[in-house]
Amino acid sequence: MNLRQIEVFRSIMSSGSVSSAAQLMHVSVPAVSKALSHAESQLGFPLFERSKGRLVPTTEARKLYREVESVHRGVQRIKELSHQLSKLRHGLVSVVTSPSIGQMLIPQAIAHFKSGNPDVHVHFHCLSHALLEERLVNRLCDLGVSMLPMQHPDLLSVPIARSRIVCICPRGHAFAGRLSISIEELVTMPMITYPPDSPFGERVERMLAARNAFPKSQIEVGSPQNACAIVHAGAGMALVDEFSLQSWLDARFSVVPLDQVDPIVASLVYPRSEPLSEAAQSLVRSFKSVLLQAGLPVLDKV
Repeated sequence: MNLRQIEVFRSIMSSGSVSSAAQLMHVSVPAVSKALSHAESQLGFPLFERSKGRLVPTTEARKLYREVESVHRGVQRIKELSHQLSKLRHGLVSVVTSPSIGQMLIPQAIAHFKSGNPDVHVHFHCLSHALLEERLVNRLCDLGVSMLPMQHPDLLSVPIARSRIVCICPRGHAFAGRLSISIEELVTMPMITYPPDSPFGERVERMLAARNAFPKSQIEVGSPQNACAIVHAGAGMALVDEFSLQSWLDARFSVVPLDQVDPIVASLVYPRSEPLSEAAQSLVRSFKSVLLQAGLPVLDKV
């Protein structure tokens, strides 16, 4: 099958009919029918059964479709890369980050960077860990900032910032105003918790389990940002990271440090074989400046 036939086949599979595929591709119905007929002739087996005016994919077509989707994703990556390369002529830096550090700190870094580089295009996305790694490995961005370790052999990961895990609670809470609190004291109260299969939830669960501490869940949320919003509204107590707290500096809750808890380290990640461009290095410098203004430790090795 050539690329045109693959496109026709995928359009029919995704839309369910020749006419819908023709609309999707902005071509005539006969053109789609002809391309499908040629594809089936070359393959030597039918891709669809005709039943009561409908096209029903054959077993072979369903198997083929899985591979066609892989090809389609590859083509989309090529389109995206070519688009980015065209913008490189005018200056472009593309950054992807974990959600916690991307809520406030990276946007502030971008604003700082743009003040001195007004003509440089910036692409910025907050992504899950898996998607962040995929984009970096496939060279679809210049750099990433990850809250989780990234061990891929094609990527270089360099620690750049550190934050604590802290307890947040309403100002009238029994723990409010404390200079610090132990894990053992913490779990005497109901808490806002996280799904154990989420990155931050897994980190917190592992930290608590190491102390044989198992809190009673009061509310479960998907992210530290959600937890901050609920505590800000006056309900519950939660553990969050200081990166996330940067979006809540005026919140109506108290922040209490935890005793003897390992910090969270954020790392700058980029392709091992490609040094950072001057624009990317400038953005990193802006990020460091924002971290220092926020009072967060900078691991100055980049």
